[in-house]
Amino acid sequence: MEHFLGRYAPYLYALMRIMIGGQYACHGAQKLFGLLGGVGGPPGGTVPLESLLGVAGLIELCGGLLITVGWWAGSAAFLASGEMATAYFLQHAPRGFWPIQNSGERAVLYCFVFLYIASRGAGCWSLDRLRGHCLAGSGASNPSVRRGWLWGRQGGEPRRG
Repeated sequence: MEHFLGRYAPYLYALMRIMIGGQYACHGAQKLFGLLGGVGGPPGGTVPLESLLGVAGLIELCGGLLITVGWWAGSAAFLASGEMATAYFLQHAPRGFWPIQNSGERAVLYCFVFLYIASRGAGCWSLDRLRGHCLAGSGASNPSVRRGWLWGRQGGEPRRG
């Protein structure tokens, strides 16, 4: 399976980054704007911007959008990872150590996925790649690679074989 899917790894990584970033931004929109059911008691409830949850909502919305479009994705993901670690230790850990027992699985999962994104950067299908701001050795500083940013090579189609 790794041999077959391995050739699509950069695109699967980009798809993961886009989906995780989008979901994370939804959590921020929920807190700040009351979208998707809002928070608290009545549907559409929001949190005060100057509260701890308000700051979390800002990090989630802005960080999630940056991760989704791949602009400063590594830095945004590092900040988001820290926010999720803080959320785990402030909200979940007091109810027990194990995430499965204290309902902290999502916080732990987000924390480590964001840490992975922070270590890899935006990758293909990103504004960073399009602008040529990827990690050294990724080939993104080469103009011919930037022209083929969608599939990671010039010619506009995925690599074969």
